[in-house]
Parts: sequence; structure tokens; C-alpha cells
Amino acid sequence: MFFLFFFFSFVYGFTQQLTINDTLSISLTNREFKDPKVATILSAVLPGAGQVYNNKAWKVPIIYGGFATNIFFIDFNNRRYQLFLNNLRRLDRQEPTDFPNLNRDGLVRNTNFWRRNRDLNYFLFIGIYALNILDANIDAHLSSFDVSEDLSFRFEPSFETLTAGGNILGLSLKINF
Repeated sequence: MFFLFFFFSFVYGFTQQLTINDTLSISLTNREFKDPKVATILSAVLPGAGQVYNNKAWKVPIIYGGFATNIFFIDFNNRRYQLFLNNLRRLDRQEPTDFPNLNRDGLVRNTNFWRRNRDLNYFLFIGIYALNILDANIDAHLSSFDVSEDLSFRFEPSFETLTAGGNILGLSLKINF
């Protein structure tokens, strides 16, 4: 826990002390543009560090909540898998099992079901890790996106003359940014 606090403090301090540099950040109207490569590497090394670098620290508890929930389900499914696997082995040795109402086929189905769920949760863990890295990268790319009050859409009538001698009357969408 202390290590995480120390690391996030370091990352936060690192983002606050960056100098105005063409490769890392450019200050334009009090906005800092983040380097996607730095955000990606930070998130790959420690999940959530790229989000702290992008000044989106509110995403860190969501990431670690996803990891914690996934680890819980991996453990739960693994315990159920081990329980049915041990009972299947007992049945094969002609010993009494914890599930006297299940025959061998039922134990095999349950063993396969819980193993498949556990294995799918491993893939989900990798997916959460990849989404963490992807989120940091995309958020750093979008830090340069201008979301100012000058953005507007207007519909205006349009009248165009064709070279063949005809006229077109229509409606055009004007975007100001």
C-alpha cells in the first residue's frame, strides 16, 4: 500500500514539474498536452499510473476495483473447480464423495464448467489490463482535442448553380471551430 502511495505521488509530482517541451507538453491556453507514449508506458508498468499522468486519477479506483473483482471470481471459480475435481478423483477411487447425487458425468460436467469459468476470468484479467493501457493512451491523445465554447453547428440555406444550367436549392450544415 505504501509503495502504491509513493509511486502515485511520484507520478503526480512528475506531471506537475514537467517543463514546457515540444515532445512532452505544450501549454496553450492553460492546457497541457500529454505524451501518449509516456502514458502508455506508465500504465503498462503500473496500472493506473497513466491515468494519474493524464490528471484523471478518478479512474484509478475503477481500474483496481475491476482487478479486485476479477481476482475474487478467479479464486471462487478455482475453489469450485478444485472441489469438483477432487470429488471426481474420489469417485474414480471408489471413495464416497461430497455429492452423492451426482454420477461421474455430472462431476465431469461441473469440473469442466468451473474450469472454463476460471480460465475465462484469466482472459478477462488480461482484458482489464489492456483496457487500462488503451484508456491511458487514448486519453493522452485526446488531451490536445479542443473543446472550447467556439464550437457550433448552424443550418443555412444553400443555393448553387450547376455548370449544365440548372440550380440546386438545399440546406447546408456549417460547423465553426
